[in-house]
Amino acid sequence: MDIVLVAGLWLEGSVWDEVAAQLEARGHRGIPVSLPGLGDGNTSATLADQSSAVVAAVDATAGKPMVVGHSAACSLAWLAADARPGEISKVALIGGFPSSDGAAYFDGFPVRDGAVPFPGWAEFEGPDSADLDDAAKQAIASAAIPVPEGVTRGVVRLTDERRYDVPVVLVCPEFTPDQAREWIAEGEVPELAQARQVSYVDIDSGHWPMFSAPADLARVLSQVAEES
Repeated sequence: MDIVLVAGLWLEGSVWDEVAAQLEARGHRGIPVSLPGLGDGNTSATLADQSSAVVAAVDATAGKPMVVGHSAACSLAWLAADARPGEISKVALIGGFPSSDGAAYFDGFPVRDGAVPFPGWAEFEGPDSADLDDAAKQAIASAAIPVPEGVTRGVVRLTDERRYDVPVVLVCPEFTPDQAREWIAEGEVPELAQARQVSYVDIDSGHWPMFSAPADLARVLSQVAEES
């Protein structure tokens, strides 16, 4: 199966290289998406630009791909399900949840000079980063790319309720499946509360398993892709 891979804030598509290689060894084709505004010098990129890039990646695949969103990019994966509900086999969300219609894509960190820079590791102490050593943290931080304000302050627009028919798998790294179920039941994730098929998979990692546990992440994604 083709598996479209969309990384979260500050990350280029190359962060998926090891996961994609592991997926290939398992008989799948990992397709990392290069998001506008991350590594291409396009400081005026918008959320619509990034969403269009993910949809274009879906359109370029053979058959019905699985779309994987990580962290904030869970919203990008869900936007793809909204744009192509009949063309996606399922959506896998790693360490995050989709925003609702009318919400900002991500407004949790301050804008500086028209972009949101990586805020430093103090913001991610605890389970998020406990599995990363100092060398890994330094490498991630040094490669992090400020995200254009037009992306982070962009407004999520969802229009096709057929998205709720697309199966969703929550891959739970720094939180547990039970916690995710509770958040959804309490109304904190309205989009997934309305999704008709949501399942949960635990993975023993922090927030960035593509760095700390790429083989395990590829195994999990492969299993998810193969489940009917």
